[in-house]
Amino acid sequence: MTPPLDYATLRLIWWGLLGVLLIGFSLTDGFDLGVAALLPFVGRTDAERRLAINTVGPTWEGNQVWFILGGGAIFAAWPLVYSVSFSGFYPAMLLVLGLLIVRPVSFKYRSKRASPTWRGAFDWALFASGLGPAVVFGVAVGNVLVGLPFRFDSDLRMHYEGGFFDLFGPFPLLCGLLSAAMLVTHGAAWLTLKAERGPVRDRARAIGVWSAPIAMLLFAAGYGFVAFGGLGYRLFATPDPAGPSNPLRDLSQAAPGAWLDNFHAHPVLWIAPAIAWLGGCLSWIGLRGGKEGPAFAGSSLANLGIIGTVGLAMFPFILPSRIDPRSSLTVWNASSSASTLFTMLLAVIVLLPIVLAYTAFVYRVMFGRSTLAAVASDPDLY
Repeated sequence: MTPPLDYATLRLIWWGLLGVLLIGFSLTDGFDLGVAALLPFVGRTDAERRLAINTVGPTWEGNQVWFILGGGAIFAAWPLVYSVSFSGFYPAMLLVLGLLIVRPVSFKYRSKRASPTWRGAFDWALFASGLGPAVVFGVAVGNVLVGLPFRFDSDLRMHYEGGFFDLFGPFPLLCGLLSAAMLVTHGAAWLTLKAERGPVRDRARAIGVWSAPIAMLLFAAGYGFVAFGGLGYRLFATPDPAGPSNPLRDLSQAAPGAWLDNFHAHPVLWIAPAIAWLGGCLSWIGLRGGKEGPAFAGSSLANLGIIGTVGLAMFPFILPSRIDPRSSLTVWNASSSASTLFTMLLAVIVLLPIVLAYTAFVYRVMFGRSTLAAVASDPDLY
């Protein structure tokens, strides 16, 4: 069956959907990670920590679906990207997987015993399961921008020539810190929105007032790395957007500052980093002034703008190679077949609105502040 949409359009749609899924994960599970990372610092008593945990208690499991959907979308729509990234990031992926396994165990078992030692151990496990993935995800994005050390031979066999510690260069570490600061701010804004007025909310505000400008400074430092540090890749021959998926068919090269090419060619794209800056400022103003709604809206906009900036800067690259730029994976040379993309698109058209409607319904039903009184009296709470 010939899809009614041409191959190039389907590839572009799925590139956009991948961005939507990553942003959805950042906006929802992002504040879960931020709250977990803040847990030992916003809660000084067992009741206060339970209060913080229960601000995300009703929704954290559903929020993780965005992460699963993102991984599934990469596997189905961009199999070569999935293959290379999971090979290169395998130790980091195992670390994240372990921490994401620790998180539900900690949620479920933390309050099973009254022992302070027992509960304290799970509190620190939650902290690690929040901060660890936030940093690792940022480091991964930084390595994608730098380029991974992989190549394809003439038989399209992939060879990865890097080690685990090679992932932690200066720019990837900066991106890891940016990711952590961004999600800590998001978690602080969520706590001010969902926790009752009191010490937990006040401590979250105090931390967010510092983490928001730190995130913006790190974002600016990232721009400096790209503009003046020689980062970027560029296609030096016009690709065929409807050509076969073969990573060796497009000619590309490393080019200092090339990640800014799209912004120079299409100035309207500067709206993405502008949204990031606007969101960061709004979040800081909201946190400083005790305005919960603007604070959370601002942190959400900052996440949207930062992730959007990365995606727009890299287009059409998805996974560049720093040791053999000709092997770089792009929107035009690494996708599944047109029929596969179209069949999956039909499933997305049917199922994604259902997921969004159900998510909106859950948040509406669970709307309201968590309180110390409820934590003390309701046996169903964490």
